[in-house]
This record gives sequence, structure tokens and C-alpha cells, in this order.
Amino acid sequence: MVTKEWQIMYEDNDIIVCYKNAGLAVQSARLGTRDMVSILKTYLKEQAPNAGEPYLAVVHRLDQPVRGLVIFAKNKKAAAALSSQLIDGHMEKRYLAMVHAQREEHDSSLQPGVHKLVDYLVKDARTNLSRVVPEKTAGAKRADLTYECLKTFREEKTGRMEALLEVQLGTGRHHQIRVQLSHAGLPIIGDRKYGDDPEGTGTPFPLLCAWKLAFDHPATGKRMQISAEPDMIDFPEIL
Repeated sequence: MVTKEWQIMYEDNDIIVCYKNAGLAVQSARLGTRDMVSILKTYLKEQAPNAGEPYLAVVHRLDQPVRGLVIFAKNKKAAAALSSQLIDGHMEKRYLAMVHAQREEHDSSLQPGVHKLVDYLVKDARTNLSRVVPEKTAGAKRADLTYECLKTFREEKTGRMEALLEVQLGTGRHHQIRVQLSHAGLPIIGDRKYGDDPEGTGTPFPLLCAWKLAFDHPATGKRMQISAEPDMIDFPEIL
């Protein structure tokens, strides 16, 4: 289990794979804000102080409140190869999500087996929120994911059904997992934007973690598989 704010999980001459904790941005537009890019550039500069400005490319991002694995490229060739895998779906990302069933009729969505969600999403740039809309809505983009229920729990105080899901994305839309699960009646615990804990009580961040990453190494072609369990005790033990 990762317990630090951030941690390097794998590094070589071409890539760095890091785990970031919830609340730490991958890359921030705010001047002076601490983020993974600035942290890693400082780290690389310290490793080779006479090598000039280090190259670091963001291959993909995680929402700031979401914890988990992120991959960075240390040269342009690696960045291009990894970005291509991301676009064509060859890079595989799996997430863990702690959810609850909003109503009893949603309990059936937490039965064993693989479940698929297909929706159409529109992003509102003004509010930085996405929402599910009818397919023919202007600007709507298809979003699909699959999830498997790993464990279920009955919350003692409320009696509501809670569950640990493993989620795999078929597309990469803005806030996709958070939006689709909430729309299906299974909001992520701690997600104040999309239907759970609107008053700000309980856990401060959504219980969502990018915990598995698989891709072909941009230089060797070897299939890489990296995993990291969530850092918070709110998640049950996985392994």
C-alpha cells in the first residue's frame, strides 16, 4: 500500500510511473502550484544537475481528487509511442471505486459478474462538470465502461449497500467514471460533485483509485503491468 503523497513505482531512461495521492494535481495551470510535473522536473534536475532542462511529457491525467498511477515520458519518442497506445486503446487502465446504491432497486447492479454502462456525455466548460444526455444532443460523446463487483458491504448506520468495484474504461471522457456510476445510481463515496456527500461530511476525496496500468514499453516493446493499492484505509484490503 502506498502511504506517501507521491511515489515512483517504476523508472528507466524512457518513462516514469508514479503513484499520486488524492488532492495532488498532475499538472496545474496555476502559477506556483505544487503538482506532479513540477515535482518530477525538480527530481530529474537533481539527478542530473548539468544536463539542462529535463524533458517530461504528461501522457495522461487523473483528476486532482483522484489517486493512483500516472505515466510520464522522459523523451519525445517515448511520449509519441505512449500517446499512440492511449489513443488506440492499447494502454489499459483499471480503477477501484467504492460506491453505494442510492436506492434498493440499484442493489441488483452490484450482483457478481461484469456489468457494462453506455451513456452519452456533454461537458460544461463553465462549471467543469459533465452530465449524461440523450444520444442526439449536440456535442454529446459516447462513453462506455465495464465494472465488476469485488466485494459488497451493508453499512451499519444507514443500511445502504456499499461495494468495491473494479472499473475498466472503454473511452476516456471528462469525469467519466464519476458521472456514469452516479447516473447508474451507484455514486462514488466521497464524491461531492456527482451525487454523494454534498454537505462535505465524511471522506474528503472520492474513493476512486487508478490502481492498475498496462502498456507496451515505448523502447523495448515489452508488455508492462504495474499496480498499486490505494493509500487510504477507507478502501478494504484488495490482495
